[in-house]
Amino acid sequence: MITTYEEALNWIHKRLRFGIKPGLERMKWMLEQLDHPEQNIKAIHVAGTNGKGSTVAYMRYMLQEAGYQVGTFTSPYIETFNERISVNGVPITDEEMTNLVQEVKGVVERVEQTSLGAATEFEVITLIFFLYFGYHKKVDYVLVETGLGGRYDSTNVVQPLLTIITNIGFDHMGILGETVEEIAAEKAGIIKERIPLITAVEQAEALNVIERIAYDQQAEISVLGQEFQIEQYESVEDGECFTLLTPFGTLPSLKLSMFGYHQVKNASIATMAIQSLRQANEVIISDEQIAKGLETTKWIGRFETMSQHPLTIIDGAHNAEGIDSLLSTLRLHYEQKRIHFVFSCLNDKNAQQMVNDLEAMASTITFTSFEFPRAYSGQELYELSEHPRKHVNEQWKEAVIEVKNRIKSENEMLVITGSLYFISEVRSFLLS
Repeated sequence: MITTYEEALNWIHKRLRFGIKPGLERMKWMLEQLDHPEQNIKAIHVAGTNGKGSTVAYMRYMLQEAGYQVGTFTSPYIETFNERISVNGVPITDEEMTNLVQEVKGVVERVEQTSLGAATEFEVITLIFFLYFGYHKKVDYVLVETGLGGRYDSTNVVQPLLTIITNIGFDHMGILGETVEEIAAEKAGIIKERIPLITAVEQAEALNVIERIAYDQQAEISVLGQEFQIEQYESVEDGECFTLLTPFGTLPSLKLSMFGYHQVKNASIATMAIQSLRQANEVIISDEQIAKGLETTKWIGRFETMSQHPLTIIDGAHNAEGIDSLLSTLRLHYEQKRIHFVFSCLNDKNAQQMVNDLEAMASTITFTSFEFPRAYSGQELYELSEHPRKHVNEQWKEAVIEVKNRIKSENEMLVITGSLYFISEVRSFLLS
């Protein structure tokens, strides 16, 4: 019997030992036992290597601006575990989480006794999310982020109004495939028959795979740069500005408070999605509400300014593509500054590539580590670097304080980046 939030969380986290187990049969079995809550939600399903969280955030803010109640399922969390399941950005309560765990516990333990085997942590959280929005909390729309894949992701039992694939990168290659085509095929596994698809995938090989699967599924596809286009892009002091051309009309002078051209792409996908739903009479929303939603969107842990003296930015650039976007944004907004990096990442990432790319802009670079099963040690990362001013301190709090104390000039800044799990801890520390 689970009676406290701590017991509920411990029970969920114990499922980590079952690792990653691709396949949907366990999810389908468990959902059937719970009378198919996933069939009671209006979902938008989002896959991609990077940008899923930001794209979901843009859609949520736009829909909220139009007065809708919006549920979200995202990962990983930055501040609290419960934020993975939220309504209008507000995480579910500890009491709700405890009750939901109590409700699914019997089903999860029963599936373990079958030939299907034990459910993973992510499957359990997905089950809880479907149960919450399917039977306990009715909202207008639910924005669903996949985990690391698509085809065999535990969220892929949902029948959405719309699917989105943000982009394709070389992440989780051991699980998803060694080539961009193989990874694209896994992500494209969320494409459903006759359900429209919106994507910003750029690599021709990946796009060919996605277009072929969409054609087989008779799913209408809209590609950024083809069916909808970014025009008149301008980086401004407090964000980004651009015009979006879509088949449904032109949205001029859209403003973002989030930094980076990658955010312009994420916002464009999200806007095209909302316009498509409007065109299908699924949502009622004005162009003014779309613009206001985009401008007010925030997503913590993504190029987030934590202090001005010294200027300190945190960014969950958790893979090579994320680092590339971070550096592009720094060039756009802070090209004149000397940048001091503090970096830590997980050992399933292409750390060598990430380190090499950071070195190109680093005035100094400090490597560190944090408490997490797959985290590199600071020393391992340090040995990958050839930067003339590199440092290592395994204690990340000490590392952050040391670098802050070294910054003496307004022409210098601190950027803390790497794993989102690392950024979660750093953010909490800096706020306190």
